[in-house]
Amino acid sequence: MNTELHDYDVIIVGYGPVGVTAANLLGGMGVRVAVIERDASIFPRARAISTDEEVLRIWQGIGLAERLKQDMLAGRPIDFVDARGRSFLSLAPAPRGNGHPPQLFIYQPAMEQVLRDGVRRYPNVEVLLGHDCAAVEQDSDGVIVTAHDLADDTVRTLRAAYLIATDGGSSPIRTRLGVGFDGRTYHDRWVVIDTRVKRGWDTVDRLRFHCDPARPAVDCPMPQGHHRWEFPVLPGEDEQDLVSHDYIWRLLRRYGRTPDEVEILRAVIYSHHVRFAARWRIRRIFLAGDAAHAMPPWIGEGMSSGVRDAGNLCWKLAAVLRGELPDDVLDSYEVERKPHVREMTTQAVRFGRIITERRRGLTALRNITFRVLMRVPAFRAYMQEAGWFPSDSYRKGLLDHTGGNRAVGEQLPQPWVQTEGGDRVRLDDVLAGRWTLLHTGPARPWPAWAVGGIRCLRVTPSGSTPVPGAIVDDEDVLIPWMRRHHATVVALRPDVVVYAAATGDADLPRPPFVHPPQSPVAEQTPPPTATTTA
Repeated sequence: MNTELHDYDVIIVGYGPVGVTAANLLGGMGVRVAVIERDASIFPRARAISTDEEVLRIWQGIGLAERLKQDMLAGRPIDFVDARGRSFLSLAPAPRGNGHPPQLFIYQPAMEQVLRDGVRRYPNVEVLLGHDCAAVEQDSDGVIVTAHDLADDTVRTLRAAYLIATDGGSSPIRTRLGVGFDGRTYHDRWVVIDTRVKRGWDTVDRLRFHCDPARPAVDCPMPQGHHRWEFPVLPGEDEQDLVSHDYIWRLLRRYGRTPDEVEILRAVIYSHHVRFAARWRIRRIFLAGDAAHAMPPWIGEGMSSGVRDAGNLCWKLAAVLRGELPDDVLDSYEVERKPHVREMTTQAVRFGRIITERRRGLTALRNITFRVLMRVPAFRAYMQEAGWFPSDSYRKGLLDHTGGNRAVGEQLPQPWVQTEGGDRVRLDDVLAGRWTLLHTGPARPWPAWAVGGIRCLRVTPSGSTPVPGAIVDDEDVLIPWMRRHHATVVALRPDVVVYAAATGDADLPRPPFVHPPQSPVAEQTPPPTATTTA
């Protein structure tokens, strides 16, 4: 038995999409990380099937967005259809200003492979696959983890200042800590059928919710030639029969699919959950992703919400570890993220009700109502522009609302801009994960911000000549946005959320820095192209 103590800054338990995103984020910030994952390889079944532009923006920050998008499907329409296959609600979501397509369908094993390849860029990140987190203890100085190597039955002892538990909905760490996971599990169970497309059909590239009261169904395109169907288990049906080859084909043939068109890869039964951990921070341990919350799949935001957790938490951990911010800043993680997750879950439940309603009178009323409402321009625009989709903005947390400016807590949109050298790049590539002041007026000093790695950039209108200390708003997005929010200067956190804002000559309050922030770690070389097979 190996009892040597291995020291790190952060230990991540769980190496799914949330854990691997956290490892990339922290690795790029120079944090010493150990990852513990029980499985020796990537889980072969695609669980999540979509993501969105806000998540791609986080992955852009780790230099992997463009590579990931190569394996995704974007710009696919969404149809809600009645029992006869006639559409009563059709959407083509419009972008919300993050610089990426609003919705993208994914094949999760391929996506995870690219993210894992990305972690290999960082020698400061050690990944222990095939290791079980056998024990976790914490004291006033850190966390101690016992990692059991399942291959050779050896044990390693790891110590770090903090731990992030991304170990799934059943989270052994959350259970050991005695943290409640309140909510409900829906009575209905669903069969998920993953297939490979052998020959396409006319609606193969559309997400279709078949809102049939006899048996609702989900019919979803996926990249790399995959396609998914989901059906509820009806009362009296045997779950073992439902995943049999013959029964699967009975379900698929109902929608016209034949063995000439698709090959069945696998079928599993699962339940829908609505649950929230009672606490997301337990001293030096943080819960993220499914360990902290679970939501139904109807708007495809379960995995994406977990990635947002990592995007919110990791830069704060890095700043605290560098001594730039005090430890109590980490309390803002749950304060900021939990309300957004609750809003997202509420919308998922609402859409689920539209899809799964089985009372025939109500489904008939639903179909008529939506067909009428979609003829109303304001309602159609609300649905197409995703007015119902909760924006990733914060009302409380690591923010300063002095002056009451409504830009505070909002995430700045990401247009294309020109740098002082004349290069045309996305805004976040200029900001590079640093505290930044953006202003639209004449240059002036902000004494409280004239420290360390904080930059001050002026935003000039499109058509302007690039000059030192300024960026050109090539798409005329930033200046109108600041004008609508009555802000001539905004102070941006590393996650591009507005910490403080002001207009005119008003000064900005400085964040609770212990020491001035430092410039981030230099950008790493992107990982090689990855391939994954089913």
